[in-house]
Amino acid sequence: MTAADRTWDVFQQRFGAQRRARRLESLLILAILVLSVLVSAVWTDFSPAKILEGAPRIGEYFGKMFTIQPERGAPTVGVLAWSHLFGGVKEPQSLAYWFYRIDVYATLLWQTVQMAILATVLGYCAAFALSFPAARTLTANRTVVFLSRRLLEVFRTIPQVVLAFIFVWPFGIGPLAGILAIAIHTTGALGKLFSELNENADLRPIDGIKAAGGGWLAQMRYGVVPQMLPGFLSYGLLRFEINVRSSTIIGFVGAGGIGQELKRVIGFNIYEEVSAICILILLIVVAIDLLSARVRHRLIGALG
Repeated sequence: MTAADRTWDVFQQRFGAQRRARRLESLLILAILVLSVLVSAVWTDFSPAKILEGAPRIGEYFGKMFTIQPERGAPTVGVLAWSHLFGGVKEPQSLAYWFYRIDVYATLLWQTVQMAILATVLGYCAAFALSFPAARTLTANRTVVFLSRRLLEVFRTIPQVVLAFIFVWPFGIGPLAGILAIAIHTTGALGKLFSELNENADLRPIDGIKAAGGGWLAQMRYGVVPQMLPGFLSYGLLRFEINVRSSTIIGFVGAGGIGQELKRVIGFNIYEEVSAICILILLIVVAIDLLSARVRHRLIGALG
């Protein structure tokens, strides 16, 4: 056997051993994953049988939203038809009948959007400031990096609904609690994304500014921000879209916006108002998503 043959045999043996080790590792990971899913299903009482049994009942609620009831509490008289849908204000379950409080809904929707705007701006500014000390490649002090990252983790770990519920206690029912809750969660979420962007920045401009005598703030302002600005704007606009949807949810705990009204009408089973509010929420979220996406693409294209 030649030296080349022996080398080939050794290569095949080592390659085969590595392949077997990878297969064993993959099987072990798969087994752990399957076991984790099964344990989670048992502990959380997750049951496909219950899902199949309860799924048809989901349509019952929506069926009530589209069922004609001439007067509140009166017996059901039929299923909604096109003739009813485009009837007048007094026609049960018509669009005009659903939106008879459109002035109230529009005011609450505008309040919801304002909550999202203010919370996004506050959270964006805080996240921007904390993202630089939280970046390992930009901050030499490991303690500062550790504390900044843990603070951001705390901010994004607590659910927004829980934060809103906490703030309702000292600040009372209203938009302020919702704004603070969304702003804090936005700070944690955007802070993580911004810090990861900063860690990917090219360090050569920073070294040049440092060599010219620029301080740490100047290095961040002129060496990092111009590189990462498109990413900052993109993530900020994306978070604004998320916050608009979040603002409609946290109202369920009394934190203002259209969600607070939605909870009320759901609690009283006022199905026509539930229909109206759901339609308006869907329309405003879609409109803001489309507008935000267009603005984001235009800004990123101009800065890219």
